[in-house]
Amino acid sequence: MLFHYTAYNKEGKTVEGDGDFQDSAAVLDFLKNQGLTPIKLSAIKTSKSKLKGVLGSPISTVDKLFLTKYLSLMLKVGTDIFKAIDILIADFKKPAVRALLMEIRKNLEAGKPFYTTFANYPRIFSPVFINLIKAGEASGNLEQVFANLSTSLGAERELNSRVRSALTYPALLISASLAILIMLVTFVIPRMASMFMESDMKIPVVTKFIFNVSFFFQANGLWLFGALAVIIVALIIFFRLTKAGRLIFSRLIYKIPLVSDILKKIAYQRFGNTFGSLMRSGLPILENLEITATTVGNEEMKQALLRVAREKIVRGMTLGEAFREEEIFPQTIRTLISIGEKAGHTEEVLSSLSDFYQTEIDNSIKSMMAVFEPVMLLFIGVVVGGIALAVIMPMYQFVGQMGGG
Repeated sequence: MLFHYTAYNKEGKTVEGDGDFQDSAAVLDFLKNQGLTPIKLSAIKTSKSKLKGVLGSPISTVDKLFLTKYLSLMLKVGTDIFKAIDILIADFKKPAVRALLMEIRKNLEAGKPFYTTFANYPRIFSPVFINLIKAGEASGNLEQVFANLSTSLGAERELNSRVRSALTYPALLISASLAILIMLVTFVIPRMASMFMESDMKIPVVTKFIFNVSFFFQANGLWLFGALAVIIVALIIFFRLTKAGRLIFSRLIYKIPLVSDILKKIAYQRFGNTFGSLMRSGLPILENLEITATTVGNEEMKQALLRVAREKIVRGMTLGEAFREEEIFPQTIRTLISIGEKAGHTEEVLSSLSDFYQTEIDNSIKSMMAVFEPVMLLFIGVVVGGIALAVIMPMYQFVGQMGGG
């Protein structure tokens, strides 16, 4: 049973820790032998359902990055795996990570393989992560596997960070513009419209239309925003949680010109990174292709990889021959895989492809932003300017009539 203890040592400093003990008496004996005086002792509930609840709090890419990096470093300097995990339990303060580490230690003490704990949480740890650890454990090369995972997770984090950074400004721009439009249509224009409507002046058709839209929004704004929120939530659930929704969303987003190009390059980068990492781990080629297919994030590419594994390699085709028939992959990728296979350097070729597409993704995002930002600014300027002009025109007429009167 797992316990969490708080005690103070001979110097009077507070010490906290977790451990697996038979009962509370065993914990007290342990603390006594360590020269510690107990302050507080509590049992940690670790039934599988409880632990899954703890791990429901997100274990981020950063958590996984630090976990793999530290394990790699500790194994490299010859630290015993149990001691390494104990050090990490003491260092990590995040409940989800500590719960995971304690489960790893408990499973290892029970004689279970290292990878089995990660396999219990497929929503947190990808098939690539799990199978790389499994292969590293079988080959006795866990240190290198954790180092490779750390590098891959670092690259993934950097890519996600760049994409988020590139999208931050457009998102702020759109949000600010929508806020201005809502304020104009809901609060400013209706007040001005009431003044114009009470006068006998002739109001242009466009202005009258804008006034009517403003009155409608003012009267039904809460219902409209509520309905919009429900529709957005329903679409998110449909696109994220249903197979049909994910397929439709994938097809729609891949029809957007600049976005489609970036998403394809991201899929190529994932393919090169994942396929190369699994090949370096010594995983069988068919299993490698099956796992890689689940990570690319492109349905057409996924089906192509499954065809290569299930229909071509099993029939005796070489990797180069199989990929040559799949036109979803650019000619460059197909040619380099064929050359790399003949030269016996497929892993190096795939690593180079991953690095190449990483750079291409950065360049494509910059190009997209260079086009998107001025177009968005122009669109917002036209919309806001058009509304302003439609409102200002009758105002000038009104002032003129007042002056003439």
